[in-house]
Amino acid sequence: MAIVKALVMMLVLGAALGAVLGFASKKFYVEPDTRVDDVLALLPGYNCGGCGNPGCAAMAEKLVNKESTPDQCKPCKPEAREAIKKYLAEHVEA
Repeated sequence: MAIVKALVMMLVLGAALGAVLGFASKKFYVEPDTRVDDVLALLPGYNCGGCGNPGCAAMAEKLVNKESTPDQCKPCKPEAREAIKKYLAEHVEA
């Protein structure tokens, strides 16, 4: 009988915590910045670290946050650098 009570309590506790987590995921949802993914697509994708970042995703994040410039990406072709600059100039955060 004690095992059944423990099982029921665990099921109730699991359901309650699941409901709280489900509510919190809806209530505190933050829209991702799609500009990071767009800039990441324009970068070469070598993840070489030549720019001083651990990879292209970190570089894209810094570019969007204006903490870096496209010129810091060593393997990036000049056309791609200009495309990144143009994209960032057109898609300024409101």
